[in-house]
Amino acid sequence: MPGTQEPKKGMSVREAGQKGGETVKKKYGSAFYEQIGRKGGMATKLAHGHEFYETIGKKGGKKGGEATRDRYGPTFYEEIGHRGGQKVKKLIEEGKRAAAAPSGTTHAEKRAS
Repeated sequence: MPGTQEPKKGMSVREAGQKGGETVKKKYGSAFYEQIGRKGGMATKLAHGHEFYETIGKKGGKKGGEATRDRYGPTFYEEIGHRGGQKVKKLIEEGKRAAAAPSGTTHAEKRAS
């Protein structure tokens, strides 16, 4: 019967968001998200100032921290701390190499070494 067809199942909003995020990641790379995150953070900082962060920290920081602790456990914090430390270590090493490189060396040549 023509009127009894099942409705087509589309993707959920979450699935569409994931698909869009993966497409952007493939096109621009994961560093793109770091860049836009920093831009958004700076815009928020300029628009609202230091007090804004104090206010939102007092409202939800403790609850959010407790929820994260309960959800992921203490090893999560060890892991992200280690990752951050490794990133800093890498950046320091790159800075030392860049400072030691001859002044006529281009940025691309420094990164390749």
